[in-house]
Amino acid sequence: MELIDPRTGETRGTRQPGRGREVAAAVAAARSARADWAALTPRERQRRLAALAELIERHADAYAAAERAGTGKPLAEAANEVAEVADLFRFYGGAARAATAPAAGDYLAGHQSWVRWEPVGVVAAVVPWNYPLLMAGWRCAPALAAGNPVVLKPAETTPDSALLLAEHAERALGPGVLTALPGDRETGRLLVGAGCDLIAFTGSPAGGADVAARAGLTPVSLELGGNSPVLVLPDAPADTWRQLAAACTYNAGQSCAAPARVIVLGSGSGSGYERAVAGLAAAMAERHSGRDFGPLNNPDQAARYDRILASSGAKAVHTAPGRGDGLWRPATVLADLPDDDPAVVAEVFGPLLTVQHAETLDAAVALAESVPQALAASVWTTDLSTGLALTDRLSAGEVWLNCHLAQSAELPHSGRRSSGAGTDLSVLALREYQRAKTVTARLT
Repeated sequence: MELIDPRTGETRGTRQPGRGREVAAAVAAARSARADWAALTPRERQRRLAALAELIERHADAYAAAERAGTGKPLAEAANEVAEVADLFRFYGGAARAATAPAAGDYLAGHQSWVRWEPVGVVAAVVPWNYPLLMAGWRCAPALAAGNPVVLKPAETTPDSALLLAEHAERALGPGVLTALPGDRETGRLLVGAGCDLIAFTGSPAGGADVAARAGLTPVSLELGGNSPVLVLPDAPADTWRQLAAACTYNAGQSCAAPARVIVLGSGSGSGYERAVAGLAAAMAERHSGRDFGPLNNPDQAARYDRILASSGAKAVHTAPGRGDGLWRPATVLADLPDDDPAVVAEVFGPLLTVQHAETLDAAVALAESVPQALAASVWTTDLSTGLALTDRLSAGEVWLNCHLAQSAELPHSGRRSSGAGTDLSVLALREYQRAKTVTARLT
């Protein structure tokens, strides 16, 4: 595999992708660690996960450098994500200790029953390149806290931080508990078919469908991207456009939950809509590629982004200053475009916002619901009763009111429709990596 520095487009190294022998060895190591890791008390697992968090914090600069090597994201973004990952391991160590099971009791005459939550076994975690370390944390922290060893397969272009995490996990957790398996798509396919007990996949809908088909009867947890609608009402807060521009360009827009489709309530030719487009274009113009956000991750992603932009029928295109060479792409706003425009229907995954209009709230909701994805959304209005009512009407796993991309370890993140079926973050994510066992004893 040729590793590219997306900031320069130059080759920064090569690595052999894992094949049958490497996949088998990684899964065998996890199998060997399974019994001992699952047998630890929740208190001891918490202690070891806290030790891993301490190692991450102690080597935060190395983690940030590893993240930047494969993604090109600014130092502040990388450092913030490293801190979040350390917090995730601490959070899930404690969450597993506080977990509860369905109530025990006398449900059958002369019998007593109770329910145990048990680890599912070896977890294969396949994570994407947009947040290499953070997505690894989202998957690995709850899986490990629930008592499962993990084989972590990072994206082809971003293996650096996963390898560092596995090195520190061996010191803090023990051998085989968390194994990194660098490789390409074929490596991932081999891992899916290697007999693991659960597949946790974060990636594209096409990739998720392929994983589900190959997994057969093996349980899967899928987070498959989004195309977030943003409903902006006439009484939206004054900082709406600036907040949306910052959220859209964070990580160069390569976030599954990033704002994507701005839907303005009001006429398409009226002054309200025109002011909205102008305000959003001005806010995006303040976000400079190369200064405020990084490049796209790889040549394939850049080519896909360019194809979507070139095929758009938008009559108004507002492009911000900044670098546009190589894998860098400037912040862009597309307006006056059809509702079935490629830039509306597809998950663009770049620093781009489309702007549509709707005459009524019902029409705005219909536009929001008109695409297959249903991961996240936001509503912007100072009328909180109207805003909260709209959050009920939007089909998404996460809906924000007057903010976007506001996330915490305590709050679940999940998709609907083509955005997948599974939960990341919060204590609810522990259930992705556990199975219930009912025990019933006859008392007489």
